[in-house]
Amino acid sequence: MEDRLSRVFAALADPIRRDMVARLAVADATVNELAEPYAVTVQAVSKHLKVLEDAGLVSRSRQAQRRPVHLEAEVFDLMTKWIERYRREAEQRYQRLDAVLAEMADLADEETRTRKEDAS
Repeated sequence: MEDRLSRVFAALADPIRRDMVARLAVADATVNELAEPYAVTVQAVSKHLKVLEDAGLVSRSRQAQRRPVHLEAEVFDLMTKWIERYRREAEQRYQRLDAVLAEMADLADEETRTRKEDAS
């Protein structure tokens, strides 16, 4: 699991980390602010943030006494490109399947018409 995309998806596999990312999408927050809604220690939240930071999803800065955590949105471009590639491939498969099914339906309709004509 060395590549960046794998680290990003692994980091987002945890529901607490996904929730943190969702909250950071709204606004930067400190570790204490991020820890508030969870029944875990600030140390545990720091470990979650370390995973997100190692994956490139968040960064930390210093503003006087405050150390806000910031969401690095460009990482989502990497994920979006990967997902979009496979979405397009799946869409093309569905379009080919639709064409085959439509052709089969046309053949079935034609066969039904032929049978009716022969029966007449």
